[in-house]
Amino acid sequence: MERIAEGIYREVLGTPETYVPTNCIKREDRREEVNRLDNSSRGLAEKLGEKLEYRFSGRGMTITLPMKTAENIYGFGLQFFGINSAGKRRYIKVNSDPVADTGESHAPVPFYVSSGGYGLFADTFRYATFSMGTVTSRGSSRGMSEENTPHKEFSETAIYSLKKASEERKLIIDIPHVKGVTLYFFEGNIMECVQRYNLFSGGGVLPPAWGLEPWYRLYGGCDEKKAEKMAKEFRDEGFPVKVIGIEPGWQSHSYSCTYKWSGLFPDPEGFISRMSRMGYRLNLWEHVFVYPKAEIYDELLEHSGDYEVWNGLVPDLMDERTREVFKDYHGKQFIDKGISGFKLDECDNSDYNPSNWSFPDCSEFPSGMDGEQMHSALGVLYQSLIKEAYEERGTETFSEVRSSGALASSLPFVLYSDLYDHKKFITALVNSGFSGLLWCPEVRDCKNGDDLLRRLQTVVFSHQMLINGWRIPNPPWKQTDIEKNLSGIDMPDAEYYTNECRKLFELRMSLVPYMEKSFRKYKETGKPPIRALVMDYPDDSNTFDTDDEYMFGDELLVCPLTYEEGTGKEIYLPKGQWEGFFDRKIYEGGSRFRMEVPYTMIPVFKKKD
Repeated sequence: MERIAEGIYREVLGTPETYVPTNCIKREDRREEVNRLDNSSRGLAEKLGEKLEYRFSGRGMTITLPMKTAENIYGFGLQFFGINSAGKRRYIKVNSDPVADTGESHAPVPFYVSSGGYGLFADTFRYATFSMGTVTSRGSSRGMSEENTPHKEFSETAIYSLKKASEERKLIIDIPHVKGVTLYFFEGNIMECVQRYNLFSGGGVLPPAWGLEPWYRLYGGCDEKKAEKMAKEFRDEGFPVKVIGIEPGWQSHSYSCTYKWSGLFPDPEGFISRMSRMGYRLNLWEHVFVYPKAEIYDELLEHSGDYEVWNGLVPDLMDERTREVFKDYHGKQFIDKGISGFKLDECDNSDYNPSNWSFPDCSEFPSGMDGEQMHSALGVLYQSLIKEAYEERGTETFSEVRSSGALASSLPFVLYSDLYDHKKFITALVNSGFSGLLWCPEVRDCKNGDDLLRRLQTVVFSHQMLINGWRIPNPPWKQTDIEKNLSGIDMPDAEYYTNECRKLFELRMSLVPYMEKSFRKYKETGKPPIRALVMDYPDDSNTFDTDDEYMFGDELLVCPLTYEEGTGKEIYLPKGQWEGFFDRKIYEGGSRFRMEVPYTMIPVFKKKD
């Protein structure tokens, strides 16, 4: 095992593949910052490595590590169903709409952190499976003679709980197709391991201040005049929107893409200029599937995969010529003309959607990548390409993407999704900090005005405040019902919800300096700006499975409510004194209590020194 920085070790097993995250994602060397971190756990990784076993078979490679019963496991990217993976399996496959707690996600990451004092990153784009303490080795149970424990409840949950392990188990990593892999071990407690992983990835991203201010994505059928009209209304009504997102209608053909302005925007350069004079930045929707009418189609034809999606090429973003063509076109046509960022849609694979936007795993790309590898790499390759385009011009972006993966912490992109379950959005926000990801639980569909407030409260306290109005021509605080919004009918209490939403926009603006401070620390130390409570309180068993509260920076603890929870929530505050962010009351931590809050309020607490 090779020590590559303080608390970071590399173990090469067999012959790894050429196309792996560390070879494909350009990263800044942050070893100096890594070496500044405390490492009281030094030597643990080497001891763990001595217990590591691996073997090859016809299906690929299997790695086993010991795992104690009390060990908790976190990470694996953006997960929607819970935070603690101990006793579960995680299938690291890109999928836009995971239907169960399998590990599939539109941003899966083959990195986990253990409460046992280490983190592990498997350097692969393959669909690896991690089994965390679900099995043990053959013969290890020999000699057991216990009999069934008497019980009265007959249910799956009751029966399975009787079988909870009390002995050391195995953590198994199953990687298909490969003849070898490189493992990276990170020493320390949960926070320190995550910090080391993020610094290994190039450090945390530091967004421009404007990227942290409120965003609004306009109606998909919006034309130039309507866009400018809405932009003026935001200013007239006191909504401090900073970034306007333009949805698919801006392109002459959008599924797949031409990357050309449509007739809805007859004067694109004038439009960009007028929006800029009003203080707005523009973000353009797109995907990477290239339609035949695109100017870059012919040049990319021989540099794309052997299958199309929606009559469009799938460019090989691992190929240097492809990257140059795509980057140069975006730079000259959009960045040089004032576009501040892009939103990459439909890049996240799809097994369950009736409109399948997947190229098959058996696809072949000129670089030598296959479809499985490209699905895992596509999001991060695109992000790094766009980041380079802005850096070459000496400017910054803060953009959106629907798929990400390993080593993404320094990439200036925020993840989003078409899933609308508010509870899952919150869980994903809590999980994001374990894997170097930024996540926006964006506001889209809302049941009513109170649901809108609850969702907007969460997005205020997230990496990016965004309302996505692509289905509605008027803001949701005027009308949440889509059909009535399309008909121009306001809610009877539109004025009330307009005022309450405006307050939340103003609250976000007041938080921007605090968020900048948190992101600066993220860049310098790898400490996530939003994170699960267990990262700050690893010895408090009440935090081990908490997936609906999170730290927002170093000082604030946020407990969002969903509309379904109504106006009451059971809250846990770790030990110490906490001050209510809004009511200024002092709360003693170390216990649970129920808090009643109106739909206009979100429980937030400030840590007392």
